[in-house]
Amino acid sequence: MLQKAVLATIAGVVTLLALFPLLWVFIAGFKERTEVLATPFRFFPKKWLITNYTDILSDPLFQKSMLTTFGGAILFTVLSLFVNATAAYVFARLEFRFKGFLWVYVIMTMFIPGMAILLTSFIIVDKMGMLDTLAVLVLPGAASAGHMFFIRQFYLNIPLALEEAALIDGAGRIRIFTSIFLPMSFPVFVIVGIGSYLGYWNSFVWPTMTITNPDLFQIMQYLYSFRSERASEMGMLMAGSALSALPTIILFLIFQRYIISGIKISGLK
Repeated sequence: MLQKAVLATIAGVVTLLALFPLLWVFIAGFKERTEVLATPFRFFPKKWLITNYTDILSDPLFQKSMLTTFGGAILFTVLSLFVNATAAYVFARLEFRFKGFLWVYVIMTMFIPGMAILLTSFIIVDKMGMLDTLAVLVLPGAASAGHMFFIRQFYLNIPLALEEAALIDGAGRIRIFTSIFLPMSFPVFVIVGIGSYLGYWNSFVWPTMTITNPDLFQIMQYLYSFRSERASEMGMLMAGSALSALPTIILFLIFQRYIISGIKISGLK
């Protein structure tokens, strides 16, 4: 009994520490502009103001940035799942020449820092005329060696007898993939999909390099631009930051059961 109480207390403290920054940002959105960074530090505002939230929500550029980022994140997630799941199935179940070499080549890309290829990636998309388009945010990062590896490990654990029975019944590889593997992949797709979604939603360096059209600004670009141009309005900045975190929080609340299930399947728990 004492052990459970101690563990519960530790879990509560860790949870509070993890949520403290987000909670502070949310509450800071109700403060006056001069009170956010005032000293001495006050957690709660002297006077609760909702105008920061209403003002930021009425900003057309904020609305467009949120919608553009959300739409791009959904598109990127779907494309990432399709590309990585297809490649994972090929490497898990099909036999072809140089398969081992190609798999090692794919895995090697996991050890290359993104910053190391940032300039060359920019040159490539520039030559292809992709700058200032949604495609430059969605296409380059759709294929991920880490996600391929994760899904491939899941596919390797699917009984081979299911696939052999389908082959005997005359099903082709595409039919087997869409009818057997995809329906069984939901838990692992949740893990990979959320990873792709968060990677897109939180990206800042790549959108800043490739997007200059305000109509295509991503939410992180918008917040950075707001911080640079309206530095004195910290209350509105905190409100915008809190609102930008809501889609991700809602996503985790909806899929938390499947996230735990996916972690169990992956053997990480």
